Amino acid sequence: MGIIIKPIISEKMTATTEKFPERYGFRVSPKANKIEIKNAVESMYNVKVVSVNTSNVTPKLKVRYTKKGILRGRASAYKKAIVTLEKGQTINFFANI
Repeated sequence: MGIIIKPIISEKMTATTEKFPERYGFRVSPKANKIEIKNAVESMYNVKVVSVNTSNVTPKLKVRYTKKGILRGRASAYKKAIVTLEKGQTINFFANI
């Protein structure tokens, strides 16, 4: 599916999932809306989605100091979605490994 790019597995998202066991983060297509994200998660993981919160992540500025001078650039911008499931439902990202 072109809507969900990949799940977000970072220290901050893992801490959020431990605090709120029904919340999961996904990197999604910038053109996707909340209804499309909800339908994609429900069909992909066979769970019931209660709510979807989205945010556009702004790119970070990157600076490297090299022998040839200062190289400036920026990381890519992306859209992320925090999906809340019904009570008692979970998603296991590591089941297929």
